[in-house]
Parts: sequence; C-alpha cells; structure tokens
Amino acid sequence: MTDAVPVTVYTRENCHLCEEATETIEAVADDAGVEVSLDLVDVDEEPSLREEYGDRVPYVLVDGRPAFKYRVDRPRLRRLLTEA
Repeated sequence: MTDAVPVTVYTRENCHLCEEATETIEAVADDAGVEVSLDLVDVDEEPSLREEYGDRVPYVLVDGRPAFKYRVDRPRLRRLLTEA
C-alpha cells in the first residue's frame, strides 16, 4: 500500500471557502481511492502565517507544492493526488 499523500490547507475559523475546500479534498480523494494525510493549519494561530496568507485562504498544498487558492478544482486535484 502506498503512503498517504500529504495535503496541507491553510485555513481560519468561520471560513466557508475553507470548509468547502476541505470537503472537496476528502470527497475527491475518496472517489479516486487515494489516501490523504490532511493537515489543517489555522493562519490566525501564528502571526507570521497571518501576515503571509492574510485573507488568501484556503491555500492548499498537495505533496508539499502549492496547488490551490480559494477554490479547489476537482479534476486538477484528482490528477495531482493520483500522480503523487
């Protein structure tokens, strides 16, 4: 069995786009049969992250590489997950 694909989502509380992104990632991974290791990072917990990302959340990294900002494109995510 292959290792889970690391997916990091920079997020914040009460962010509907962040919730939507997380749900999309989980649904696409499940549909593609790919295990993901989902790491949710609240940018408001760390001043340097809040400064770096500001309102640019959700910001998604797939396998350590920037992949999406604001919205997750399902077909592209599926491709990134299966190629990782």
